[in-house]
Amino acid sequence: MQNNVEEMTDCLKRVAEMMNVKVNENQYFLFERFYDFLFEYNKKVNLTRIIEPVDVATKHFGDSLLVLSAKDFSQRCAVIDVGTGAGFPGIPIAIMRPDLQITLADSLRKRTAFLSEAIQRLDLKNVKVVWARAEELGQNPLYREKFDVVLARAVAPLNVLAELCLPLLKKQGVFLAMKGPKACDELLLSQGAIKKLGGFVLSIEATPLPLAEDVRTLIRIGKNRATPAIYPRKAGIPERQPLA
Repeated sequence: MQNNVEEMTDCLKRVAEMMNVKVNENQYFLFERFYDFLFEYNKKVNLTRIIEPVDVATKHFGDSLLVLSAKDFSQRCAVIDVGTGAGFPGIPIAIMRPDLQITLADSLRKRTAFLSEAIQRLDLKNVKVVWARAEELGQNPLYREKFDVVLARAVAPLNVLAELCLPLLKKQGVFLAMKGPKACDELLLSQGAIKKLGGFVLSIEATPLPLAEDVRTLIRIGKNRATPAIYPRKAGIPERQPLA
């Protein structure tokens, strides 16, 4: 396995061009630094299986940039990336949109330690890291219904994810669930949960990832009333007993 930053950047430039996303030289520099740090850190702490330069450019960076096409990120809005893992999609979005105030949330300490060092190395002043479960954040007054945009990528089935994410979303905000090709099946099973939590489906759109065989489905969920105070339930219950 080889860390080839130049190969990653060349691939990312092709991906950005195909997506019609404008990336400046400083942003490419930050993507390079992030990839280099991720590659080296991943040798001692298993953060991601996707680490080869072309795969990172397409399946991590390109996938993250695809979210910006939703046009839901107004100037200086508050964004939280729930279950961010190695920082996707939150860190690439922070690189592209330094005006946004982004919170990266994850329940594993080894990941938040990596993320804290990453944002320091990249000097991303618009990002903060929180070590907590989403169920805890959703019942914390500092985070409950405080975000304009909530993001989640490959964290859990949508009926579970809705309970983890919608309590964090402001009314009139947007929850963006990044899903794979079976998103429509998940959505069918989640309609009741979304409604109970104060949400409604805005749109669902499937888009092929440039230079990859994967398809990303973006489900946009709005919120027109406050989430009932009993949600989210205690840690672990949403997974064991998903809302119907």
